[in-house]
Amino acid sequence: MTFKIANLKALLFSATVSLACAYTSIAQNVPSPEDVYGFRVGDDYKLADYAQIEDYLTKLDNASNRVKKIEIGETVLGRKMYLLFISTEENLAQLDKWKDISAKLARARISDDEAVKLSEEGKAIVWVDGGMHSTELAHGQMTSELAYTLATSETAEMKRIRENVITLLMPVMNPDGLDIVVDWYRKNLGTPYETSRPPILYHYYMGHDNNRDWFMNNMPETYNVTKILYNEWYPQIVYNHHQSSPAWTKISIPPYADPVNPNIHPAVTSAVSEVGSAMSKRFSLENMPGAIADNNYTMFWNGGGRTVPYYHNMIGILTETGHTTPTPRFYDPEKLPKTVAGTTPTDGTDIMYPDPWKGGESHFRDAVDYMLVGTWATLDLAADRRSSYLYNIYRMGRSAIEKGETEGLFAYIIDKNQWDSFEAVNLVNVLLRGGIEIERAAKDFTVNDKKYEKGSYVIYAGQAFRPYLIDLMEKQNYPTRFQYPGGPPDTPYDLAGWTLPMQMGIDVDKIAEPFKAPTEKVSGQVDYYEGSVNKNGSFGYALSVNTNASVAATNKILKAGGTAYRAMTEFKSGKETFPAGSFVVSGDKALMESLSKEYGLEFTGLMAKPEVQLTKIHLPKVGLYKSWVSNMDEGWTRFVMDEYAFDLDTLHDKDIKMKDLSKYDAIIIPSQRPGSILHGNSVLDMPEQFTGGVGLDGSMALSNYVEEGGTLIAFDEASDFVIEQFGLPLRDAVEGADSKDFFIPGSLIRTGIDTTNPLAFGMKDTVAVSFNRSRAFVIDKQRKSGEGGKEDIKDAPAPDVKVIATYAAKNLLMSGWAMGEERYIAKKPALVEAKYGKGTCILFAFRPQFRGQPRGTYKLIFNAIYEGASE
Repeated sequence: MTFKIANLKALLFSATVSLACAYTSIAQNVPSPEDVYGFRVGDDYKLADYAQIEDYLTKLDNASNRVKKIEIGETVLGRKMYLLFISTEENLAQLDKWKDISAKLARARISDDEAVKLSEEGKAIVWVDGGMHSTELAHGQMTSELAYTLATSETAEMKRIRENVITLLMPVMNPDGLDIVVDWYRKNLGTPYETSRPPILYHYYMGHDNNRDWFMNNMPETYNVTKILYNEWYPQIVYNHHQSSPAWTKISIPPYADPVNPNIHPAVTSAVSEVGSAMSKRFSLENMPGAIADNNYTMFWNGGGRTVPYYHNMIGILTETGHTTPTPRFYDPEKLPKTVAGTTPTDGTDIMYPDPWKGGESHFRDAVDYMLVGTWATLDLAADRRSSYLYNIYRMGRSAIEKGETEGLFAYIIDKNQWDSFEAVNLVNVLLRGGIEIERAAKDFTVNDKKYEKGSYVIYAGQAFRPYLIDLMEKQNYPTRFQYPGGPPDTPYDLAGWTLPMQMGIDVDKIAEPFKAPTEKVSGQVDYYEGSVNKNGSFGYALSVNTNASVAATNKILKAGGTAYRAMTEFKSGKETFPAGSFVVSGDKALMESLSKEYGLEFTGLMAKPEVQLTKIHLPKVGLYKSWVSNMDEGWTRFVMDEYAFDLDTLHDKDIKMKDLSKYDAIIIPSQRPGSILHGNSVLDMPEQFTGGVGLDGSMALSNYVEEGGTLIAFDEASDFVIEQFGLPLRDAVEGADSKDFFIPGSLIRTGIDTTNPLAFGMKDTVAVSFNRSRAFVIDKQRKSGEGGKEDIKDAPAPDVKVIATYAAKNLLMSGWAMGEERYIAKKPALVEAKYGKGTCILFAFRPQFRGQPRGTYKLIFNAIYEGASE
């Protein structure tokens, strides 16, 4: 027995040594980030750029059989986006199996018995990302170390995670922005501007709004990720790393603040708090103080990287970690405030902040460490609750299917016959990208005595992602909340209303009772309805103005050397009637054939000139003002101009002052505070070449441009700049209003359109406008009378100001939250044209292109531009 035990001990010792040697060999062969970057991730004053990160990811992938790197697409500026799968070698060899199990459970179209079996068999799928907001520098760097540690560490915890979890790691969500910000930091290192932010957007079109694009998926970066999340892998947890936490804290974690969107399954809300509890405990045990919860971030808004998962029965996690820059900072403990994040005490008596941070040295590496520990807590919980999370996503999906089959909404139908069928198909594709199951009619059918043509779309409510479908299709009713009784409103996190059919101008029929229709399931992205170039157009071809697609097609024809006219009144061609503003184009027929297929457009041939006034237009030359105060509204405007093929120039402050502006048919000033436009950045905040605004000389140049016949277009806040600088007879009706009396934080407001005005060509007479702390106009040359403290506008506007759009008289709120709207903005102008010399100022009280969502108001922009391009 002694001999056998001794031999057994020797064998065990030999095996232990062999394993240790094997791990040492693995660790030696797998490069660490420090080996490639030449510094430790999180070192003071050090950053890796995207080329270095790409290099490291490739080396890690080549060296470790626990890592698989794939390319998932490209960015706006053409950089490659990578996703890492990290698990055991055995798990990575069966990725298709784990993906299939996850998909079946998330879609919930299987029996409960099969769901139980698959939940026990499957692996937890957890998504972790960094680098979305590029000025939050730590998480885009941290992910390299996270990947290395997860792939090489032999602790019991890491082994358990690798065995039970497939980690989908997105190292950098915004590669373009990472390079922009890293380059800026390196150039300014050692200067007074070391911790400043770049004077340009760190996403070419969106800037910080790249975390506001998660249901529209306008950008390739978001679409590339959305395909993975909601159409392929269906992770049970989606973890977004962000910065920064409130001052004098280290990290903000779940649970989040009220309110919760009632469309979210309550089990999701509980699970989010469960992850937060695991993080809080982990930070406390690791002696890492400063974790605060219930701070600012709510679970109501739909559209962010961690909020869209909620509506897919997934656990969305956001952490906001302190210290965004590689430059260290000292917090004097003697100056520790009594409260942080508003009212949270720093004495350890608050249940959401039980272990306060007391100050001292703060380093970039601290942020990296907090992010890593938060991730380990999440992955450890996923490994421990693997089968539970898999089965729970199935149960929530089944619940959604059953509700859709029994609770009063059976289906939505998007009729093929729409005011703008192009945007109707765009809505279908938005929903498909988000994982919604959609059917297309294979034949004509009738429901509730209404006939629907073949090609109409049917969206049954009985599906696993019903919460997402309902939330995007129905109006939002944001709860009325105040900071304290009698106090100002409790501001929502981001928006209060976003209903897509309203924003996009699409008619959707809600069907309560079950019906049967001859349909076929569609997937991926659907094509636009079939277009054609019909008849011989010896005079040209007519395009209806009702569809946004006609604008893109007309601009492309003009770019190719063709010609275009606009009909100033309605006209007929055969049996077809074309509304006022429709285009008559001529040019290369092969190009028209191509455009008809691309956009689903009908080019109707005209044998003779229509008997209406035709105004010739040329390809508009548009100048877009771009301040050195980086402005997301400028980026979104650029996106719309590029999408619709306008000829666009960027106009910086110097260009406004020095350039010959007369060559521009229209100049657009996106929404920006007047003082910011006028004065720009301070020399205290930014290197000199990026300081100052348009100044008085730039304002004079713009004034001269309009006086000589130019068209100046201003959105929302920028309209105040034009009114002030040009002395226009207008003012903002809500200026100075107390938020206790008037408050519209981000909602859809009913607005009437004067469709007889050329600026409203192609518009419906009533639209939803995106009102985001926006404004309403008052024309000062009107007679006013006061009654009960309210302003009562009695007379018609002065002849030099035309009103094109007016906020409704009643029932203004279509979706979201509004207070005081009838008193302050009802019946007030929302879009005006003010004559100025030989030219015109077209002023929007709102943002008609907000985040690329309100497609129903795009034509107001296009018409304003074409007014300047009319000959």
